[in-house]
Amino acid sequence: MLITNFLEHNARHYGLDTALVEISPTEERDQVKNWREASLIEQSNPDAPYRRDLNWRHFDLYSNRIANLLLSRGLKKGTKVGLLLMNCLEWLPFYFGILKAGGVVVPLNFRYDSDEIKYCCDLADVEVLLFGREFVSRIDKIHNDMDKVHTYFYIGRHCPEYAERAVELAQYCTDFPSPVHIDEEDEAAIYFSSGTTGFPKAILHNHKSLVYSCITEQENHRQTHDDVFLLIPPLYHTGAKMHWFGSLISHSKAVILRGVKPEWIMRAITEEKCTIVWLLVPWAQDILDAIDDGRINLDDYLLDEWRLMHIGAQPVPPSLIKRWKKVFPHHDYDTNYGLSESLGPGCVHLGLENIEKVGAIGIPGDHWEAKIVDDDMNEVKNGEIGELAVKGPSVMLEYYKNPEATKEVLHNGWLLTGDTAQRDEDGFIYLVDRKKDVIISGGENLYPVQIENHIRAFDKVKDVAVIGTPDPRLGEIATAIIEVKEPTTEDEINEFCKTLPRYKRPRKIIFDDIPRNPTGKIEKPKLREKYCSEGLVRAQTNA
Repeated sequence: MLITNFLEHNARHYGLDTALVEISPTEERDQVKNWREASLIEQSNPDAPYRRDLNWRHFDLYSNRIANLLLSRGLKKGTKVGLLLMNCLEWLPFYFGILKAGGVVVPLNFRYDSDEIKYCCDLADVEVLLFGREFVSRIDKIHNDMDKVHTYFYIGRHCPEYAERAVELAQYCTDFPSPVHIDEEDEAAIYFSSGTTGFPKAILHNHKSLVYSCITEQENHRQTHDDVFLLIPPLYHTGAKMHWFGSLISHSKAVILRGVKPEWIMRAITEEKCTIVWLLVPWAQDILDAIDDGRINLDDYLLDEWRLMHIGAQPVPPSLIKRWKKVFPHHDYDTNYGLSESLGPGCVHLGLENIEKVGAIGIPGDHWEAKIVDDDMNEVKNGEIGELAVKGPSVMLEYYKNPEATKEVLHNGWLLTGDTAQRDEDGFIYLVDRKKDVIISGGENLYPVQIENHIRAFDKVKDVAVIGTPDPRLGEIATAIIEVKEPTTEDEINEFCKTLPRYKRPRKIIFDDIPRNPTGKIEKPKLREKYCSEGLVRAQTNA
């Protein structure tokens, strides 16, 4: 079976039922209305430009059009196709169109700058790039220097001269694309991660991996045709998309919300009768804060059908969930743990019935195994700390073109996660720390080396170390400890960092000496001990 079979099944049996809804906040509506004029997807209600929807039949037809366009331009089975879009109604039809054509879909982080886009496209051998209007200035800088990209498709108006407009898809047949034979063992998708060096690694998955991600999600959260999933995080990330896979396999509606304000979230839940919402920690905190300070009055919203709130992507404070349950006592709750190498969340999860174990990441998800091992891959006893390893049908094939890194983490089907953990006497797993020096801030991965290299270029800086320090809203923030060679100020450092993407800029600046060991490595544990009130034990949950 292929994941595209689920879409075709839904088109045949639930064709007129709504598959996707896109809602844009008030502040974006005029802007959205303009670029939608170039969209292939017809609007069911032109008088409400802030809301578009797509039924299962048209979802399948549009993906066929995309597949046939790609095939008409010479795409071969296994061709890598980059997908660079903001969350929108077109995102998933493009994703499935690439898969139907036999291509390997390569979702790209919409926060990447030009150099990062080029690096990832070169690394993944991308030959075709689909991109939206928000990225024109970034692609303009690099399109002549891309190693292998030979075809560009543009989604929107005012197409660059080096690209073709996606509206041309309309002239192609909407029949199922043939003669492409795809097997479940064939390559399907490449996602990006990064190690402590900050350079992304390309994570290769096959079609079987995608299928089992659907099955695991549906079994973990028990979606039915009557559920409505509110999707807020970016679709390029494995977390958001793989949670949506539960909607795909249960042929139920999902709502793509282009905004994160508490009022927008509550309004979308009310208007679309959402039953399942996946939040990041800051968004859950913002909702509770808005209720506490009176900005949200629960009596103004219809929330009776909302049955499940689940969280992942960063450590989840147990106090937050206890606070949530006081406000929403009828909600089921789940914590989801995973990584891109396991195709997103669900390889370990708390379970809807295990609320008394909040603080644990939980037990293995359906079709998954988990164990905690020492450096020789021997399983440790309950209560002892070791590295978490997982095994299941959605473990990656490899780090693409990186056999050395692959060998480090894959051992006889077991994937070493890089997280240290311990298991209690009931079999529930608790994270202790991360081996990789990655900061998770509001669900986004920040790589200290990238920030350090930038700050070191400032002529008044002698040395710098970036660590994550606890933050009640974002989980962690990037804190730069700077050793100066001549006097400077926080304002000067912040001004220098404005050339970094906003999400990579340090949130806190500290001036101090940088400790290094005899081999020249920065002793970050000493800095964490000094500047993190909790020793930076990131010990609740991760996804």
